[in-house]
Amino acid sequence: MTARGKGLVVAGLIAFVAFLLWTTLSAQKVECQMCVEFGNERNCATATASTETEAAQSAQSTACGVLARGMTASIACGNTTPVSRQCRVR
Repeated sequence: MTARGKGLVVAGLIAFVAFLLWTTLSAQKVECQMCVEFGNERNCATATASTETEAAQSAQSTACGVLARGMTASIACGNTTPVSRQCRVR
């Protein structure tokens, strides 16, 4: 392969990676931080998503992941009212 061919391949790879990064980050429009108390413990987590509802659900699920042991506890934790919730548009 010639030097020009290698340069084109490298440029194509860089453009592809940049495109993937841009599409991933541009979809993340809302950021939520949630704090959850469950089983006498408290944990906070932050998540981003395209909507506030999705970001809040993801943040609560992440916060509960540390607190809950097993599927039943995970569901119960996910259904609890968060101690705090802060969402903002990015």
